[in-house]
Amino acid sequence: MRILVVGGGGREHAIIKALKKNPNITEIFAAPGNGGIAQDATCVPIGALEIDKLVEFAYTNKIDYAIVAPDDPLVLGCVDAMEAHGIPCFGPCANAAIIEGSKVFAKDLMKKYGIPTAKYETFTCAADALAYLENAPIPTVVKADGLALGKGVIIAQTREEARRAVRDMMEDGIFGKSGSRIVIEEFLTGPEVSVLAFTDGKTVKPMVSSMDHKRAGDHDTGLNTGGMGTVAPNPYYTEFIAQQCMEEIFLPTVAAMNTEGRTFKGCLYFGLMLTPDGPKVIEYNCRFGDPETQVVLPLLESDLLTVMQATTNGTLAETDVVFSKKHACCVIWTSSGYPKAYQKGYEITMTSEAAKHTYVAGAKLEGNKLVTSGGRVTGTTAVADCLEDAIREAYRLSDGVCFENAYRRSDIGQRALQAKQ
Repeated sequence: MRILVVGGGGREHAIIKALKKNPNITEIFAAPGNGGIAQDATCVPIGALEIDKLVEFAYTNKIDYAIVAPDDPLVLGCVDAMEAHGIPCFGPCANAAIIEGSKVFAKDLMKKYGIPTAKYETFTCAADALAYLENAPIPTVVKADGLALGKGVIIAQTREEARRAVRDMMEDGIFGKSGSRIVIEEFLTGPEVSVLAFTDGKTVKPMVSSMDHKRAGDHDTGLNTGGMGTVAPNPYYTEFIAQQCMEEIFLPTVAAMNTEGRTFKGCLYFGLMLTPDGPKVIEYNCRFGDPETQVVLPLLESDLLTVMQATTNGTLAETDVVFSKKHACCVIWTSSGYPKAYQKGYEITMTSEAAKHTYVAGAKLEGNKLVTSGGRVTGTTAVADCLEDAIREAYRLSDGVCFENAYRRSDIGQRALQAKQ
């Protein structure tokens, strides 16, 4: 089989490494891929948003199955375009990907169908939003409606921070059209949990839960990032809570999307807060999370392609989705200065042992050299029988990845260890 993976980050590298375990796959193409992915797939110089070119490539090269991993092409209808040309595809169609593409849609969906989430108001006028903030509880959360590279959510600790977020989004347009409509919502407290789930629009089969580390600095200080590391499973996510989420959140969400005529097939990401009032949805994503994928897929014992095809074919109920009972930890190396300004172009070297366990995100090839080209550069994952060993091994393996100007957090997984105690 010939497979095309759309995207070019650490998540896509993790997907590709998992797919390579299937002996029936003869070739994997990545569009655009990156310098690290080039070690495991044939990279094609087509951007993830060049949908017409992606479809033409898939059709011309007789691709048997395509996997659209990032949010932007899903929201723009890449799966629709592939399927219109007879190419089976993993991921939701555009009318279902709106569950991530519009936070207003997602909040209204939850309100309509009684799915637990934070209280909220939506605004299309900055003056109305600013007036509302005068009496809103603080802290509060201000969200741009559309996609904003994971940066469109501001947790405002003061009223002035909230006002600034509204002005930045609605008046100054820092997120473009994504910020022309906003959500202001209640600030929730409790442990956060990420749960990815395979679904064919009828059956929901959750993956192992995970815990992300969003802040740039140790002890959860500094700016929010796309993720500095992850562990799985998340110790706060007990079997009781998992059952509660299945009954009150997962199945009701899929049923609500069906009722709305927006059947969701693919990977549905649930960002959850375990509040004193029970689990609530912080956000939905219409695809695999990054870097959650880098700890979840190494624990998958079933064949990834078989499971993906079952979501496409509507046969997930009859398909085994089995995960290891072990633990995984992923440690991210970033360019120093991320998520603000940083320098790039530094050569990356890895030991052969580290390379086997490392997913490359922000890197490109210059001749035969792999050099940094982004903020998050690599993620190194270890799997072990206990969380302590997974953390220790992930850092040991991560030591085998070297480049100038490198930075990583030193406390990935420590919150999870404290929770287990």
